[in-house]
Amino acid sequence: MKAPRVTLDQWRTLQAVVDCGGFAQAAEALHRSQSSVSYAMARLQEQLGVPLLRIDGRKAVLTEAGEVLLRRSRQLISQASQLEDLAHRMEQGWEAEVRLVVDAAYPNAKLIRALKAFMPQSQGCRVLLREEVLSGAEEVLTEGTADLAISGLDITGYLGTELGPVEFVAVAHAGHALHQLQRKLSVQDLQSQMQIVVRDSGQRSPRDSGWLGAEQRWTVGSLATSVKFVCSGLGFAWLPRHMIARELEEGVLRPLPLIQGGTRRPLFYLYTNKDKPLGPAARILSELIKTHDAEPLAHAG
Repeated sequence: MKAPRVTLDQWRTLQAVVDCGGFAQAAEALHRSQSSVSYAMARLQEQLGVPLLRIDGRKAVLTEAGEVLLRRSRQLISQASQLEDLAHRMEQGWEAEVRLVVDAAYPNAKLIRALKAFMPQSQGCRVLLREEVLSGAEEVLTEGTADLAISGLDITGYLGTELGPVEFVAVAHAGHALHQLQRKLSVQDLQSQMQIVVRDSGQRSPRDSGWLGAEQRWTVGSLATSVKFVCSGLGFAWLPRHMIARELEEGVLRPLPLIQGGTRRPLFYLYTNKDKPLGPAARILSELIKTHDAEPLAHAG
């Protein structure tokens, strides 16, 4: 890539000439001599090969090309300023990014509310969000590639902050054979039917969490796919209530009348990277996650 010949200072000078209405006014605003401002503008136009300004009476007026380039230069100066600010914040310990891994069963609405609250406080810090299933979040955390992790597992060697529970409901399509029995259901009833199970995204010790040992099992890659399969009548599954609230309300899905275990309410936890102290941005995001997790889900965004 060819190095630019025009400096940021030249673009700033052009902006000052236009905004202040002339060379003398720009020189005063920039605390420079008028001759240095005039030279900078002459040099800029010479390097670009196009005229940017024309003199109308005593006022410097932009040419058509000048208007286009000035508009783009304002973006350039703004980005350069943001870059310098970010470097200064990094020098003060502010992170360029926060790596957050979240179990896919955690309510998106609560997470979105926390991230919305984080945006005006982020000071340019990016959030790298990664979704995992079951032990996947644990692996990312223990590998040290996450600053914060939300998981429904009690991770050995980590002290997690307790968040609220996520309710899972055993459901099937309203027309499913299990509902046609019209009685309380046992494990044996379920084992004779197709169960939809979400694949653990972890690689080291994947789990068959929730599988009842049924011979008919379809394993899918995401909770969203599991919801679609169950809504299509392909089987039954334990699904997060917040993900199927509309389907339950509309009667597409119905809870299975199990003798026991029809609902599960595992607690979720917020973990931090124990080998690396949290920076200021990660601490702010951590507190916001805890705050918005405590709000009722109906008001979480």
